[in-house]
Amino acid sequence: MSNLSGMEKFSHLEDKIYLTIEFAKKMREEKEKLERETNSLRHEVNSLLDEKVRLEEKIERLMSERDAIQLKIEAMLDAITVIEPEVAEVLHR
Repeated sequence: MSNLSGMEKFSHLEDKIYLTIEFAKKMREEKEKLERETNSLRHEVNSLLDEKVRLEEKIERLMSERDAIQLKIEAMLDAITVIEPEVAEVLHR
């Protein structure tokens, strides 16, 4: 570089500056793109967490209903065995 004239050195420096500016623009665009993607993913995660809570509540409700139905069925079977001893025999085999 020592053999280059002042104008050539200046031109070389100018090229480097423009390349740096283009690189900075590209990095800024990439950063903005990644921020948009991050925000989108955060929104999706929040939606999925809300859905998870909703499904957990539904499962809990369904399990409670199942337990209540099971108790009713057992009570009905007990009532049937009192009325019909033969049914009790079949149920306890």
